[in-house]
Amino acid sequence: MRLEYQICAAMALDLALGDPRWLPHPVRLIGNTAVFLERQWRRLVGNEHLAGLATTLSVLAATALATIGLLRGAALLHPYAETACSVFLIYTGVAVTDLARHARAVYEALAMKDLGLARRRVGMIVGRDPSVLDEAGVARATVESVAESMVDGVTAPLFFALLGGPLGAMLYKAVNTMDSTFGYKNERYLRFGWTPARLDDLANLLPARITGLLVPLAAGLAGLDWKNSWKIFRRDRLNHASPNSAHTEAGVAGALGVQLGGSNIYFGKTVVKPFIGDPLVPIAAAHIPAANRLLFLTTLLALALGLALRALA
Repeated sequence: MRLEYQICAAMALDLALGDPRWLPHPVRLIGNTAVFLERQWRRLVGNEHLAGLATTLSVLAATALATIGLLRGAALLHPYAETACSVFLIYTGVAVTDLARHARAVYEALAMKDLGLARRRVGMIVGRDPSVLDEAGVARATVESVAESMVDGVTAPLFFALLGGPLGAMLYKAVNTMDSTFGYKNERYLRFGWTPARLDDLANLLPARITGLLVPLAAGLAGLDWKNSWKIFRRDRLNHASPNSAHTEAGVAGALGVQLGGSNIYFGKTVVKPFIGDPLVPIAAAHIPAANRLLFLTTLLALALGLALRALA
């Protein structure tokens, strides 16, 4: 089966099934491998930068070998088994439905006026302290999570799957998982996590910008303010410590007419982020389903664009 059909099948699986917790997931295996190799390299190498580099290279090598071995082993059984394995790996690399479900769960808690439940649910998808968030803070955290995660959870793995098939998708997820595991700016990981953090920035460079350009188009299809989405994207796409995160956040903020960013508490410390967007309307629970609509439409546009470019190539 051609790669384009495999990717479409993988996306259809994600839309139908999401990410069942009972299903063996390669990304969880990558995360466990990264933690194991961190301990080994920290013991063997005294320099934290070098230990982080060695861990990063080891995780990438292990991911590549495991992916290639799995595909070749399946091919020995039957060509259809190889195709099924390829579709499965790409499917586990994207998480559009799971991301939307988590956001929807927060919205449902807010709709029931259960702030405690909403805080617990938003705590599953954000790193900030949810215990101090009011309803608007929970809504903002959820919208920001959807806007930022549409790149590393959806369009970036799709981008690398279009370029390199299941191997490309798995290598990207390895990079992104290491950034999530080691990319903290604290005493333990500031030096050790430098390599995976910078590699993740590099990997997301093109996907974030392409996705940011697609968000205003998705806003137009969703009946939202695409003109303001384009305006805020152009103005605020660099208003973030990360070189990539604000591209989609800016487009989403403009489409919804809300302001993202500001103060948050992480591990007991207040962190003030630059504002993204203008507060044309107060952010509220109703903006979460709208952000989900932008997520799905942007994903479809990214898939259509990728398939079209592969056809032209």
